[in-house]
Amino acid sequence: MALTLQRNIILALLIAIAASAWALLIWQQMGMDADMRMGIYSPTMGMKAPLFLAVWMIMMVAMMFPTAAPMILTFHQVQAGKRGRGETFVSTWVFAAGYMLIWGAMGVLAFAGAAGSEVLAAYVGLSTATAARIGGALLMAGGAYQLSPLKYLCLAKCRTPVGFILTSWRDGQWGAVRMGVQHGLFCLGCCWLLFLALFPIGIMNLAAMAVVTLLIFAEKTLPSGERIAKVSGVALLLYGATVLVFPQALPTFQPADAMTMN
Repeated sequence: MALTLQRNIILALLIAIAASAWALLIWQQMGMDADMRMGIYSPTMGMKAPLFLAVWMIMMVAMMFPTAAPMILTFHQVQAGKRGRGETFVSTWVFAAGYMLIWGAMGVLAFAGAAGSEVLAAYVGLSTATAARIGGALLMAGGAYQLSPLKYLCLAKCRTPVGFILTSWRDGQWGAVRMGVQHGLFCLGCCWLLFLALFPIGIMNLAAMAVVTLLIFAEKTLPSGERIAKVSGVALLLYGATVLVFPQALPTFQPADAMTMN
């Protein structure tokens, strides 16, 4: 009974934290004026590095905490058993912190890539159509990755929390951090190109974020998760191909002679 109560409390906290992150993102967008709303469709969302990384981490909490919940709860179950036997107990949040370290590092890389793409686009003077077609190519890359063997290797690790615990267990505080980092890497391997695909659609497009969150959750938890991943891969390939032919099919497409980056 005590373990069930603990699991329910942790699950409730994960849901509450994720819901708070979603609420913050929605509140932020509702408070934007027209010029600021245009900024969210640029790769860096018109932000400097510190603010970009802060918003990125809020996004990751909102999107990834629900999908990581089964693994976090499994980790807690094992740790609760160790505490019951009088062995060293490590807080579940240490594991969660290690997991989020990976997404923080990913945020640094994402900002570097986004800022670099803005500088390059301004330097070469990309037309809006060309910029949109590059976005279409990114969507197709995301779709192709959804069908790749590496995707399913990582997905298999994420779909079997008990299997991960049995093969990757490490004792102690640093062991928990290492496990969180390792699980984060597998999770990143599952869906990093889905996040890359958000950039051409709009990195803070809330509808796209919700779709990606539901897709990742379905891939990890539903019996038909691998089939869902394949269907989404085909859908991304088709959508990306459509954007290559019709650039205006991309939500971030701006009808102008040249693309303006802030």
